[in-house]
Amino acid sequence: MELCQLKLTLLLFFAVCLLVPSIQAKSVSYCDKKGQYAVKVQDIQISPDPIIPGKPATFTISASAGEGISGGKVVIEVSLFGVHVHTESHNLCEETSCPISGGNFELSHSQMLPGFTPPGSYTLKMKMEDESKHQLTCITFNFNIGFGSYVADS
Repeated sequence: MELCQLKLTLLLFFAVCLLVPSIQAKSVSYCDKKGQYAVKVQDIQISPDPIIPGKPATFTISASAGEGISGGKVVIEVSLFGVHVHTESHNLCEETSCPISGGNFELSHSQMLPGFTPPGSYTLKMKMEDESKHQLTCITFNFNIGFGSYVADS
């Protein structure tokens, strides 16, 4: 009986690992290794990972600020194999609650990539500026886009 329970437990474990969307922490690099950024990034979570074209994806960035931030913007640049493919800009206060007090905070952004987005390993560069256009941080990290469905969901 114990062998059957062990097999069932292992089967359930592998099923959960395969079926539950993964959330992975990403390795972050600062744009300027010697830069003294006011905002320090601790962690980046992407769900699902890899991102599936035509399905929602969420990027959550955990960071900390030495001082309060009343507003600003976030600029995102995406490249595939070193070739720039996309740029977008967002109001900082649409990605997190403003004003941001000194200490820990999170930025979260969700979006759906078109179903025809090519799979591959992408690099994202994110710059954050305050209302005076002073750069608060600049980071880069890699993420993957997997194969999506080219057939519309019904």
